Amino acid sequence: MPPDRVLKLASIASLVLALTGCSSSPNQPAAQAPPGGILLKGAGATFPAPIYKKWFQAYQQAHPQVAVAYDAVGSGEGARRFLGNRLAPGEAIDFGASDAAMTDEDIARAPNGVLLLPATAGGIVLAYNLPGVPELKLTRAAYAAIFLGEITSWNDPRLTTSNPGVKLPKLTLTTAVRQDASGTTSAFTRHLDAISPAWHSRFGTASLINFPGVAMRGAGNERVAALIQNSVGSIGYAGYEFAHRLGLKTALLENREGQFVAATQASCSAALASVEMPGNLRAFVPDPPGASSYPIVTFSWILLHRRYDDPARARSLHDLFVWSLSGGQDLARENGYVELPRPVREKAIAALDALAAKN
Repeated sequence: MPPDRVLKLASIASLVLALTGCSSSPNQPAAQAPPGGILLKGAGATFPAPIYKKWFQAYQQAHPQVAVAYDAVGSGEGARRFLGNRLAPGEAIDFGASDAAMTDEDIARAPNGVLLLPATAGGIVLAYNLPGVPELKLTRAAYAAIFLGEITSWNDPRLTTSNPGVKLPKLTLTTAVRQDASGTTSAFTRHLDAISPAWHSRFGTASLINFPGVAMRGAGNERVAALIQNSVGSIGYAGYEFAHRLGLKTALLENREGQFVAATQASCSAALASVEMPGNLRAFVPDPPGASSYPIVTFSWILLHRRYDDPARARSLHDLFVWSLSGGQDLARENGYVELPRPVREKAIAALDALAAKN
């Protein structure tokens, strides 16, 4: 049997294991409020879910009268629940979370208004499973072509040219992508839209894409990372923390200045350094400048109402996220996320203070 066929069969078997053995979200929501206390419920993006879990556990340890349940169901689903669309029993939440922020149209439909709160940030990596290839460099044209379905084999000249001395195999290239409406997809396609005219003309920026070519699909960052881990010849996009946790190899990507850069705390921070956060706290960084900047970074937002019926609940949300934007930033840095620039944190805290004053 040809080696390529053997590897493809191994990938299929591994894919079955990934689909049956991988949890769809890193954490499950808590069931009850502490005795005499309050339970805050949130749902949304999987990209920041690991750091949110750390934050909410640490906050509850210091404030035992407040419990926080967060359901990592994806940015699109989180926005739906936040807006109160067709809620099933138990789906009502106090806050949402999204890596795509919210559109003006969605905000206009929210009866109690919306505060977009940048809470954390991080890099989106291209993780790959290619035994014998410890380092992979991808040009901007190459990784756009991969997700356009134009590069279908690992020994394509568009890959070998930027990796001299590396023996890339004659092996089918399979992408791992999201099947659910995702802020991670929105941030990734926003970058592709900025760097690739072909992508811009065919797809643009979207939270849900019917990716061309040979693509495996999974719900959530965690599942996409597991698909890559278990599928030889695959490459896919996921939040840095998810790839790092599974020990996946990640490609060095060509940035705007023509440099091949790995996703690190320093390179992602460099990418965010020039951001000027506007008054609505919604800013995107589709193609950051700077020779040391990693090219695919995103903020991740908490979605809050501007008015809550329960003042005590509003105050609890204020205190939780003020802590997240101050002391919680150390935990973000320690867990693979990017500490928000000080001007961004200051604007977000000021917006939270205004929120508390109105409730």
